[in-house]
Amino acid sequence: MSTRRRFMAAASAMAAVSASSARALAQAVNNTSQFSASGLVGTLQGPTQSAAIPKTFQEAPQLAALVKAGKLPPVEQRLPSEPMVLQPLESVGRYGGTWRRAFIGPSDGENGNRIMASDKLLFWDYTGSKIVPCVAKAYELSKDGKTTTLFLRKGMKWGDGSPFTADDFVFWYEDMYLNKDIVPSPIAEMSAGGKQGRLVKIDETTVQFQFDNPYFLFPSMLAGDTLIGGGQSVRQSGGNSYGAYAPAHYLKQFMPKYSSEAAVNKLAKDAGYATWVRMLHVKKDWQLNPELPTLGPWRTVKPINTPTWAMERNPYYYTVDTAGNQLPYIDNVVMTLAEDIEVINLRAMAGEYDLQERHIDLSKLPVILENRDRGKYDVHLDLAYNGADTALHINMGHTADPLVGKLLRTADFRRALALGIDRDQMNETFWLGLGTPGSTAPAEAMPESPGPEWRKKWSVLDIKQANAMLDSLGLTKKDGDGYRLRPDNGQRLVIQLLAIKAFMDWPKHAEMIAQHWRKIGIYGDVKEAERGLAFQKIAAGEHHMLVWTNGGTELLYLYPSWALPVDVSQGAYGLDYAKWYASNGALGKKPEDPLLLEALEKLRAAAGMQEAERNKNAQEIWKIMVDQQFHIGTVGQSPALMGVRLASRRLANIPGRACIAQHCRTPGSSHPETWFYKS
Repeated sequence: MSTRRRFMAAASAMAAVSASSARALAQAVNNTSQFSASGLVGTLQGPTQSAAIPKTFQEAPQLAALVKAGKLPPVEQRLPSEPMVLQPLESVGRYGGTWRRAFIGPSDGENGNRIMASDKLLFWDYTGSKIVPCVAKAYELSKDGKTTTLFLRKGMKWGDGSPFTADDFVFWYEDMYLNKDIVPSPIAEMSAGGKQGRLVKIDETTVQFQFDNPYFLFPSMLAGDTLIGGGQSVRQSGGNSYGAYAPAHYLKQFMPKYSSEAAVNKLAKDAGYATWVRMLHVKKDWQLNPELPTLGPWRTVKPINTPTWAMERNPYYYTVDTAGNQLPYIDNVVMTLAEDIEVINLRAMAGEYDLQERHIDLSKLPVILENRDRGKYDVHLDLAYNGADTALHINMGHTADPLVGKLLRTADFRRALALGIDRDQMNETFWLGLGTPGSTAPAEAMPESPGPEWRKKWSVLDIKQANAMLDSLGLTKKDGDGYRLRPDNGQRLVIQLLAIKAFMDWPKHAEMIAQHWRKIGIYGDVKEAERGLAFQKIAAGEHHMLVWTNGGTELLYLYPSWALPVDVSQGAYGLDYAKWYASNGALGKKPEDPLLLEALEKLRAAAGMQEAERNKNAQEIWKIMVDQQFHIGTVGQSPALMGVRLASRRLANIPGRACIAQHCRTPGSSHPETWFYKS
């Protein structure tokens, strides 16, 4: 079968995937028989947890040498009494080697965060459908849904050998989260029914999250990629201060409570920081501070703001394999800075990386396949369930330009822009015909999908209707090039598209959309920006629309920040709206749109609902969002975003297919600590 025919068979199979709930994901993806026949998609698989704790333990040779030299305690003393035990996918591995990988600079922190995903309190298994223990050995949800209890691993230690206990949770909650200098606004994940919850220490290895209202969703929040559940690495890097725990013994020295504000400000000034808060944000960031104690399988030795982001094994990592070998198998992770994504793809095809899925370009798949033997790698395609790999995230709270802000908050203006996009052309050009054109709603396989009719709602090309809608808004006058004029000053109406060249070539996607909009008289001004700078603009509310993915929204409640204005750390839809939502109206600005308010209130109410009711509630939210086009979808449900995976043939325990949903923390749910080099 030709490559093109295999691609078309793959697309057909992808559309045929079905499941009745999130817990049916594993069954659904394994039924893609036509796609699997191409050899590009294997069976969804990964390591599993074992309840049996080995009686003896082994360690990497370099750690054994340090023990012999008296520089480390024996491995039995470094592990908790009840370590996490992983059954490797194929076989028990061997120690050694350096995982070569690429990154694109300081803004690419998620590249490492996802590798460190096992520092989450709870996690999802490799199918993305079942919550499993992680840092916490177990959890318990009360019958009324108001209390979630976490049971920690006795004897667990930070990467510097210090005890990891409930006190690290209390420190995070009382000294970081409740400190307005560090966390100015409360987060939605710590709220149920509009009331903030509490973190309470029960004993040294037991903590509770207590809420006044039912919060049946909270364990899923802890396991997902939320502000409360993302773990230390992702949620305390990049200026964030979430994640539910922090190394108290190390961070106390940088906080005024434990000395004085004058003392820590002097410490900050001597170190080159403007304030103690700015210093703290760097000191608690595992990407920037090699001295920071962490819990994950590797720890930074060369920070992300250098040309080589390097990590070495954590000698106190709390996980072993079924034979008692302390993980990880791989000694080091070295990420080499690449000038751009094009360079990453070329180097990957030359075999210079051992496993790379991040920044691999789907449009280069034919060439990637041709170079497999030369580069000595295998290719795996992992399929997604989110509605749009490329979406236009509209800043509903834009105020810098009053006219543009008013238009962005007008449903028919957003609908007209959506009707002016030729998604079929985008699919053929950038997705090789493998994507599914349509709205931002999740795949029909997902329990939260509002139904197949919502895939096309306002999301098909209709130039005539789009022009009529724009005319009805009073945008009737045009300049000599056919572009519509502003009614307030007679100048050309310009809609800016802020685009980042990251996982996909979003600037090119934006340029094509701008070309499509010529036919409806809208001038799309594409502004390409580096990721860090782009999100600074977003935080300042300067943007009109952000061109980005809506990945994660396939499970709306776990990752709603690319669907609705709820995330105070992101703010693409309007930071003031997110502050209002997260603080239950105490901060920020209340949205003016009644339907946006309705969607937000439905989202808030979901925490107290059981699963079946939550799914119906999510469907109603999606109907509002798609009808109102709060974000405009183009093409999705493909392997385009982190789903084109190149793996060296020297590596073992590599899954044929991996979950690439946001909550799976690709490649985290495959547990890279169990991968090893065959020789």
